[in-house]
Amino acid sequence: MEEPGFWDDPERSTKTVREAKNLKDTVETYRHLEQQYEDIQIMIEMGYEENDPSMIPEIQEMLDEFINSLEDIRTKTLLSGEYDNCNAILKLNAGAGGTEAMDWCSMLYRMYQRWADKKGYTTEVLDFLDGDEAGIKSITVQINGENAFGYLKSEKGVHRLVRISPFNAAGKRQTSFVSCDVMPDIEEDLDIEVNQDDLRIDTYRSSGAGGQHINKTSSAIRITHIPTGIVVQCQNERSQFQNKDKAMQMLKAKLYLLKQQENAEKLSDIRGDVKDINFGNQIRSYVMQPYTLVKDHRTNAENGNVNAVMDGDIDLFISAYLKWISLKSQEVKEQ
Repeated sequence: MEEPGFWDDPERSTKTVREAKNLKDTVETYRHLEQQYEDIQIMIEMGYEENDPSMIPEIQEMLDEFINSLEDIRTKTLLSGEYDNCNAILKLNAGAGGTEAMDWCSMLYRMYQRWADKKGYTTEVLDFLDGDEAGIKSITVQINGENAFGYLKSEKGVHRLVRISPFNAAGKRQTSFVSCDVMPDIEEDLDIEVNQDDLRIDTYRSSGAGGQHINKTSSAIRITHIPTGIVVQCQNERSQFQNKDKAMQMLKAKLYLLKQQENAEKLSDIRGDVKDINFGNQIRSYVMQPYTLVKDHRTNAENGNVNAVMDGDIDLFISAYLKWISLKSQEVKEQ
């Protein structure tokens, strides 16, 4: 960073500064962990010397905080994928369940927004389609922060909700589904050739918040890559050209990831486990009645506090998934 001419290339310099900050933060976190450990040891020694049982709750609180910090670092070490450090682009689509599913889609969006806020990440809605009566039909949101994709890749798949629907006059339990697709926001210009004849580009009016401009112009862009069936949409930018550039960036990122895969299983994984959004395909169930439980069907991780999970407390599931994937990768290498 002290080299002459370092600041002449803003893109390169910004990337380097961000990388340096991330490294400094990692070192600082480790040093803080060391200090926590030493403080706990001192408190334990003092408790023994003074024979003071009243210190036990304070020591326990310090120990709990230490364990949480250690777990965060341990989870971070599992992020070894090529694009794990990238921002994430997360897309939610309401599936089977009608209005209830659209409401479930808005609930999941709020959950990820809350999770991002707790992590200190920022969110930016790229595409939005309102529900017919309530909720959201589909939404694409970019989550900006270090390792956002590395953490959120655990969320790809179908999410299932079981509850007594507020939209059902009979008060019966109802099951709803929402699919979640996650991809990294790859910033560099990817060396991917896209044949224009393979694309269908549609323009449409933006929906959602945005004032008079967003409602009067058909600036939103939808690009369909006909050979693969990949569809990307963007309506966030003010001009049609900006939306097209962002959509093309997203399309190239998806095509690049597909190109990197060596077998059909990895191909399915990187495309977000594209399956029917209904029974039998869910990765996680959120049960609100007759009991409360959130369970991940891949890792068997579960949490009985549904409200906490819906408020963004999903690190338990993310950590369990990363450990599960790491273990599966190790088994494959050994075979």
